[in-house]
Amino acid sequence: MEHQLDQIDSEARRELEVCAGDSQKLEALSVKYLGRKGVLTQFLRSIASLPPEERPAAGQRANAIKQRLAADMAAALEALAASGRDAAPPIDVSLPGRAQVCGALHPITQISGEICDIFSRMGFDIVEGPEVEKDYYNFEALNIPPNHPARDMQDTFFISEAVVLRTHTSPLQIRTMEKQPPPVRVIAPGKVFRCDSDQTHTPMFHQVEGLLVDVNVSFGDLKGTLTAFVHQMFDEQTRLRFRPSFFPFTEPSAEVDILCVICRGEGCRVCKRTGWLEILGSGMVHPAVFENVGYDTTRYTGFAFGMGVERIAMLKYGIDDLRKFFENDVRFLSQF
Repeated sequence: MEHQLDQIDSEARRELEVCAGDSQKLEALSVKYLGRKGVLTQFLRSIASLPPEERPAAGQRANAIKQRLAADMAAALEALAASGRDAAPPIDVSLPGRAQVCGALHPITQISGEICDIFSRMGFDIVEGPEVEKDYYNFEALNIPPNHPARDMQDTFFISEAVVLRTHTSPLQIRTMEKQPPPVRVIAPGKVFRCDSDQTHTPMFHQVEGLLVDVNVSFGDLKGTLTAFVHQMFDEQTRLRFRPSFFPFTEPSAEVDILCVICRGEGCRVCKRTGWLEILGSGMVHPAVFENVGYDTTRYTGFAFGMGVERIAMLKYGIDDLRKFFENDVRFLSQF
């Protein structure tokens, strides 16, 4: 027993001399000998196994070593702090700084904001509304009859028979016209949902739809507004054309194409060798839509348009796969 205590004492003193100049090593040494599982603590717990006549002397000797060792370690730490040898090394101001990693807005958010900025400068207000929408606002009020293909469950997410995830932001046009009389000049950005997923479609995507209602609004006003938008979004050299089309809520209706931003009309894989790319749908508001909100169809006319934000982003940045926007690949997103 005496021999074991002498050995512990001598080893602790030797290690203390070695560690005296390093606070971290002193802390580790304290844990090794004085901690809950330390050498001296374990020895004190083993005293119960000694013969009764040896226990008092062993306990006194072990406690004395423990107290002296604790005092010596505390003194070493104080001396170290007083000398300043354990202070942090000085900063080398000649070293290059560490670059800060800065976040950025998602490219879809950037394009959506740019679209809203362009139309805001034209005098359009921005309106928002629910993504879970009533069938009436999503279909019926927009002159989409019950048997229209857009109501098919393969194209629409139905919450219930009368509630859907909105398939476009056009319901906000109806909600806005119900709340205010003409003139109306609004755009409605937001998420929309359809049962579709491939290289150019996702179940959730973003749209910006616009509405202008006033006296003597003509198709020429629609063409002028969309031409100004395309030139600001892309450039002045980007030509556009209007092709006759059909939408239940506009009459006449037109799809708008722009000169291919990749080949500038020469013909390429992106534009399928046509030189043109579809960018949005538009038309004059159908009189039946005005009747559903109580507008005087003999006095007021208006136009509406709608575009996919992802589509605009793909054309502006030359991206051929819509799904890249939603894969959260930092290598891709950090380019914007």
